[in-house]
Formats: sequence, structure tokens, C-alpha cells
Amino acid sequence: MKIHAALTVAALALAPTLAFAQSATVEGARSGAAAGTAVGGPVGGAVGGTVGAAVGTAVDIPAAVISAVTGLPGPSVVVRERVVVGEPLPVHDCMGVGVHVEGRPWGVLTLDALATGTFGAAAAAAKLYGLSAERIVAAFGVSGSQAAGSLQFLLNGAWNKRYQVGAAAMNGVIAATLARNGFIGATEAVEGRHGLLVGYSDDAHPDKAAAGLGRVYDTMNIGVKPYPSCRYTHAAIDALIALRREHNLTPDTIRRVEIGLHRNGITLTGDAATKRHARSVVDGQFSMFFTAALALDQGSFGWDDYARLGDPAIEALADKIAVVQDARLEGRSHPFGARVSIDAGGETLERLVPDPSGEPSLFPDAPAMRQKFLQLARPVLDGGAERFADAILALDSVARVDAVTALARP
Repeated sequence: MKIHAALTVAALALAPTLAFAQSATVEGARSGAAAGTAVGGPVGGAVGGTVGAAVGTAVDIPAAVISAVTGLPGPSVVVRERVVVGEPLPVHDCMGVGVHVEGRPWGVLTLDALATGTFGAAAAAAKLYGLSAERIVAAFGVSGSQAAGSLQFLLNGAWNKRYQVGAAAMNGVIAATLARNGFIGATEAVEGRHGLLVGYSDDAHPDKAAAGLGRVYDTMNIGVKPYPSCRYTHAAIDALIALRREHNLTPDTIRRVEIGLHRNGITLTGDAATKRHARSVVDGQFSMFFTAALALDQGSFGWDDYARLGDPAIEALADKIAVVQDARLEGRSHPFGARVSIDAGGETLERLVPDPSGEPSLFPDAPAMRQKFLQLARPVLDGGAERFADAILALDSVARVDAVTALARP
């Protein structure tokens, strides 16, 4: 039952990606990629991953997972499945995997979607190809030459972030395809003297990635993003929507808002000089000011709300918001909490939210998951979105999965 629930959750969360990727036309602002026709293979992986990152279908598990392996602070979003060669392998656009090859551990965790998601995609493709242990090593060797990624996109609202997710999927498929055809890839691509962990950490512990391999699975520790924005904005959005509802707040009654975040959240979303007035979708996704103003103005936040970029009402609310570092949010199991304080006509309302909605302990119920799916899929599938959702929820009774994926085509 748990496995079925996890698969259903993953399918509902990620299926809009498939719908967009197979659409005859994909709007540039929605996808971050110019996809004029349905595509497959490596390019299909690139488009699917790019679209999924663009519209906010990411999933995450606590960042402490990666800290144990690299010795570095965890990133904002990581996904991991641990598998053994010969067992079924789940596939995700930003997935790190641990694969046990002929008695030696190969630990890979997501530092960045493109940096190590490539390894996850290569492992998934290798499993689907039925490659031998030797050929999987070769695929990982190719992936090691494709590890990259950058946050430079934050400076001008570029589409690189979503591309990096799509490129990871594409590069992984390419790596596995080359290995399948006899390409000799580097050995020890992860833990070697010049491998991935050396490039990303001064104190790596690859043995921890393989601890419990084949026995411990993190599927039920997966969280989802209920809002299409940086995860660091979500706890504050939760608090603002709740306080707005509970106290009947309106923009006119709000004098000032202070939002406290972890230091990482400040870096990515809270710099007033560059984040207060978002001008592009990517700017908005990484702006605590824009997302908070939306939450306060309308009591909700979804993908279509990026149409309000530049809206005078949102700009006015953003000018009332201050974002500061809050020491109470440091040193926790994850850095995604927030503190919100609202000055509303002389009354001060405050709330601390240590865990944003979507975490495993605050997982959305089935109606909420379905609603997010439909919000993303309806613009592409029209009336077919409901049929696609119903088919996903009945996956355990379907003989062939292609009968379900065919419904993703408009």
C-alpha cells in the first residue's frame, strides 16, 4: 500500500511534465524550452525535465541526506532513491541514486540537478537498457564528464535552472546509450582521485551513500512543492495565507511585513536590491517579496499568478515587505522554515512555521495533489486532464503503462 501511494504521488506530481513535453506546442514562458513537436529519447528527457522544473513539479527530501555524504551543508532540493542492480528503478528528473556494482558502492547524491542528476538519469536508462555492471560503470564514467551547474541564472532571470534539470535527463540517457554501444567510460567517476566528490567537497564520505543499500528506501520521505517557486519561500507563504484568512487581512490594513528566513533563503530569495520587484517568471520564482505579496493579496498562489508580474497592487505590497535572517531557523533538520510578522493597523501578528507544507509530515492530501495536477495539465490537455488523472490513480489496475501515458497527448 505504501509503495502504491508513493508511486501515485510521484505520478500526480510529475505527470504534467509528460503532458507538456508531449504537447504539440509548449509555451516558452511555461516550459523554458522551445518545443514545437513531440519528442522522445534524450531530447524528450531534456524537454520533460526542463518543463517539470519550470512549472514547479519538483520533489524533495531533507537536505541532511547529502550532508552525511559530502560533509557539506545540504542543498535546497535533493531527491534520492537507493537501488541495487537487478531491482526496479524509479526515474526522476533530479534524482541521485546509489548503485551497488560488483561489491563496491557508488554513492551519488544530488548536489545540483545537472551536476549529479546526470548520474541518476544514467542509472535509470542503464536499468531500462538492462546493462551489465561493467556497462553501468562506463555510463557513470561518461556522466562524470557532464557534471556541471551554476547559480548564475539568478542574476538576470535566465532559464538555465530549468535547463539544468532537463539537461541532466538528456545527458544521462546519452551516457547510458554510449555505454550500451561499447563506449569506454572513466572508472571511479564519483569517488576517484579526480571524481565528482573531489570536485564538490573537501570532506566526502561516499561510504555513507551506500549504507543500507537495497534495504532502506526513501520514497516515503519525499516531499512536494505546493507552490511553483523556490522552496525557501513556501513556509512564509503558508503563514501569510493562514494569517490573511484568520484575521481577514486586506492590503489596506497591512502596514508592514517582516519575513525571517534561513541565511540560504536570504541568498536565493531575500535580497531587496535585486528581488523586490520581479520582472520575469524566474525572478518571481526566486523572490520572497513577489511570492509573499501574491499570498497576501489573494490568499493563494499558483502557476498562472505569474501573469501578475508588474501588477501595481503586487508592487505596492512588495514595498511593505522586509526579509531578514532569523537565527531561530538556523541549525534545524532543514533550512526551509520561516517566521512572519505583520503590522496590521497597530496589531502585530506573528507566526513561526518550522516546516513548510509538502514535507512528509505535512503532505498534501489526495484532493490537493489532484488539484495541482489539474491546474498544470488543463491548459495543455483541456478536458483530457481529468481522464489522465483518473488513469494515474488507477495505475495498479493497468496492464500496460503506455495506455496511461498515451492520455498525455492532446
